[in-house]
Amino acid sequence: MVSRAGLPAAPRCPRRLALQWGFTYIGLLLLLALLGSVLAAAGTLWHTELQRDREQELLFAGEEIRRAIQTYREETPAGEPARFPARIEDLLDDRRWPTVRRHLRRAYIDPMTGSREWGTVAAPGGGIMCVHSTSDAAPLKRAGFPRRYDGFAQATAYVDWRFCYGALTLSPAAGPSENAAAIRADPE
Repeated sequence: MVSRAGLPAAPRCPRRLALQWGFTYIGLLLLLALLGSVLAAAGTLWHTELQRDREQELLFAGEEIRRAIQTYREETPAGEPARFPARIEDLLDDRRWPTVRRHLRRAYIDPMTGSREWGTVAAPGGGIMCVHSTSDAAPLKRAGFPRRYDGFAQATAYVDWRFCYGALTLSPAAGPSENAAAIRADPE
């Protein structure tokens, strides 16, 4: 084929081939949209699984600190009154004894905030009797807690998960006098 100027003309695409290019482009866009949706769902699932893992870490660390507070209070040198630790660091190195006594193996990080700082609840006579996370995020776990922590099922935030001395879990709504009476009545 020759053009009017005498030069060879470019071959013309049949109309059917041009329509196929349009369908390929639309198919590629639909594939990318589908892939984006699948990746968004996977990201949400991954985030949920990560939060569940952090909840398990919080339950483990909180229970370890609670047990350390309990042994600190109950294992006192002869002649000293039972008392709560003044700081969490006292659980790592109990200076009341002539030799090093560790009630806690290591300082745990709050898995919900990534910080070494834990929220604490003061005992009526001084010292720390409870620890909790400082996170205001809503927990995913709502059931299946150990009996000691039945109150966690009604918690609206991780800050409400309180790991307390003995079998006691304090009520944030209860006043200091009610909580103090519960501590005196708790045999554990």
